[in-house]
Amino acid sequence: MKKFFSKIAQRAFALAISIMVVTNTFAQGAAGIDAASSELATYMDPLGNMMMILGGLVGLVGAVRVYLKWNSGDQDVQKAVMGWMGSCIFLVVSGVVVKAFFGI
Repeated sequence: MKKFFSKIAQRAFALAISIMVVTNTFAQGAAGIDAASSELATYMDPLGNMMMILGGLVGLVGAVRVYLKWNSGDQDVQKAVMGWMGSCIFLVVSGVVVKAFFGI
């Protein structure tokens, strides 16, 4: 019986702590949302650039792999080209979309 009350007390304590944290978080209001929005906007430009750089690197690695596959006489070169170039295009376009979405 002692363990049962102990678990209930632990859960009640965890619930009380969670409620205090949540109410403290919500207490920031509009000023907190504005601060978070401006902070997030500062990260989006480097993130967009990083996505474009990553897309370029994936494109280069894919081009080398396709070239090696083509020279070895492999039959599924077209599938490899579609896969690598598709991922490259996705990364570059997602970098542009991230910048456009946040108005940077």
